[in-house]
Amino acid sequence: MLFDDLKIPEPILKGIKAAEFLYCTPVQAATLPDALSGKDIAAQAQTGTGKTAAFLVSIFSRMLTQEPPKPRSSPRALIIAPTRELVAQIHSEALILSQFTDFKIVPVFGGMDYNKQRNALQSGADMVIGTPGRLIDYLKQAVYNLKKTEFLVIDEADRMFDMGFIKDLRFLLRRMPPYNKRQSMLFSATLPYRVMELCYEHMNLPEKISVTPEQITVRKIEQVLYHVGNSEKQGLLLGILRREQDGRILIFVNMKVTADKLERLLKANNIKAAVITGDISQKERIDILARFKAGELPVLVASDVASRGLHIDGVTHVINYDLPQDSEDYVHRIGRTARAGAEGKAISFACEDYVYSLDDIEKYIKEKIPVVPVEDHLIVKDYKHPASKPYRKKSFTTASKPSQKPGSGKRPKRK
Repeated sequence: MLFDDLKIPEPILKGIKAAEFLYCTPVQAATLPDALSGKDIAAQAQTGTGKTAAFLVSIFSRMLTQEPPKPRSSPRALIIAPTRELVAQIHSEALILSQFTDFKIVPVFGGMDYNKQRNALQSGADMVIGTPGRLIDYLKQAVYNLKKTEFLVIDEADRMFDMGFIKDLRFLLRRMPPYNKRQSMLFSATLPYRVMELCYEHMNLPEKISVTPEQITVRKIEQVLYHVGNSEKQGLLLGILRREQDGRILIFVNMKVTADKLERLLKANNIKAAVITGDISQKERIDILARFKAGELPVLVASDVASRGLHIDGVTHVINYDLPQDSEDYVHRIGRTARAGAEGKAISFACEDYVYSLDDIEKYIKEKIPVVPVEDHLIVKDYKHPASKPYRKKSFTTASKPSQKPGSGKRPKRK
């Protein structure tokens, strides 16, 4: 299906062409006809299939063809996403698709200038894209309201439940017009009972759409698995990186300490790399992602904070240095490659610490991950070990020193 075949206003079609979109992806072809006609949508779609463009195109098209409510105290459209990275990604794509309109789009999330976001929201917006916490913060301060909001999108709904945002989500929904006086769209990698319950409670008989539900992972991702001991993981990783020098590689780990160790290892072996974990500032995170997208950093090491919400063109390889302990996280991790029809490779290490997750992952994705034997020539043995962090000896203040040497006290006499 061509975008030109749909009833999309000319300014949005020009934005679609500027984004270099021509044909609809399966999720876009399945949802756009109903969404453009004003129906509510509950869609199950794999990550990286173009669902962001699907709901943005439909909302922008309907906003152009409908008279805005007066007074303009509420944003016309609200998009709620679970992570900062996903908000930033949706905002970036919204700017491209709406560039030939005069819509004002405001992103709202933590880690960025609080007052700047507050002022932008207070001055009025056509579309607000935000995380639940910051949206509620400004709503309670009466910086904006949702009484006249016409369009709602809940993205990554299953992740909202996983991250404990469901109460915040319901708080926002209760302050919006009734479900029959707005258009609502929900997108989720899975549609379990808890997500569908939310649909039935807050949506107007939504059209339930499932795109390729028979296979959880994207078909164009080549998956391989290495059973490897902890002592050989670093050598195997370096071997893969040496063989794939022209790739753009995203490495996932389970713990921050592992990410830091890998960063030092890669730099010691002259491989440009950076780390994204939950404790770095938003400004630094944006800078690292920009360098990775631009190709300045061939390797990015990340914890699961990066497994959703990132759309980085040209990620050739995802490496699960640690197998995730949550089966759904496996799908979202490897979904960072093979996006929007491209091909990619997902490589996973099953070591003695995390191999216990493998059975649940394979049951969830309904397929066995092909195993590749770990042969000696695959492992680099002559790599440089990073210098250890200097040990800082703890010092005691006078007040904290024990008053007596161990064992110097007299034992009480037994009676």
